Amino acid sequence: MAVEAMKIRDLDLSDSPLNAEHLALGLPPVERQVAAASAHPVLKAAQWTVLFLLLGTTIYLVGKLFDPANTTSASQVVADTLRSPVFWSAVLVGLVAQTVDGALGMAYGITSTSFLLATGASPAVASASVHIAEVFTTGVSGVSHLKLGNVDKRLFLRLLLPGMIGAVTGAWLLASIDAQVMKPIVAAYLLLMGLYVLSKVFRKIRAQRGEPRHVAKLGLAGGFVDAVGGGGWGPVVTTTLIGTGHDPRMTIGSVNLAEFFLTFVSAIAFSLLVGSGPWVIVAGLVLGGLFAAPFAAYLTRRLNTRVLLALVGSVISGLSVFNLWQALA
Repeated sequence: MAVEAMKIRDLDLSDSPLNAEHLALGLPPVERQVAAASAHPVLKAAQWTVLFLLLGTTIYLVGKLFDPANTTSASQVVADTLRSPVFWSAVLVGLVAQTVDGALGMAYGITSTSFLLATGASPAVASASVHIAEVFTTGVSGVSHLKLGNVDKRLFLRLLLPGMIGAVTGAWLLASIDAQVMKPIVAAYLLLMGLYVLSKVFRKIRAQRGEPRHVAKLGLAGGFVDAVGGGGWGPVVTTTLIGTGHDPRMTIGSVNLAEFFLTFVSAIAFSLLVGSGPWVIVAGLVLGGLFAAPFAAYLTRRLNTRVLLALVGSVISGLSVFNLWQALA
């Protein structure tokens, strides 16, 4: 399945040197094909909910494309999209962002939003595009983690509702405030995220045992900044939990499953508040992401993880400085 190349994290949990390096930096383990299953009723319900919502979203989008009431035919819509420079810019953004995410297991949202802002998109359109595209990638990722037995029911439930509330609140705020006011704020946030990624180059993990604390507050904050900044759920929630010594496998799986639901409600909120403008960008992000897996694998093999973190953090920070300068000029 083509979409599976975009954002599935089949985790290699062996004690390889690369995994040891990722653990020391507070990053997810590297990927590999494994097989497992989880049979808890709550998690089974979550799995079927994800599949149902993905199917419903697909049917809805196809129905809109081929709606007889449309004044433009579906073939003409496709032709116009393929001729659009905005579409091809989004393809490039999706390729770069998904390559980063595939190699590091994080930073898809903040990378793609940084690039989209640099191409002139407003913060609301950039975040809307990213979240609508991520509905499919996070859905496949969440189901994959359920099948692999990587989800802690308790942690997932503690993150779920606060994350969704934070996401809807952030989407409403971003869509309600003038783009000229929000752009420097979002650019400053992305600059901080870029510096945060850079800081992981020098970071050492701290050992911790027991239940993670303040999970609901962390989910609320992560969902909010993810919607406002176009990304940040992974850097804020995942790396905070892993960075304090909690089990990477269960943390990554639980956070990724919760991410689908907050991404879904964000996409609905943005669709209602922003409108249908981002669809050309969404199509480009999805298409670009389809071809990213080989590049991510190449970078993972060829570049030291610290070097890759430094490159990604520098690019995000540099783009954010440029966006901030443009917004304040």
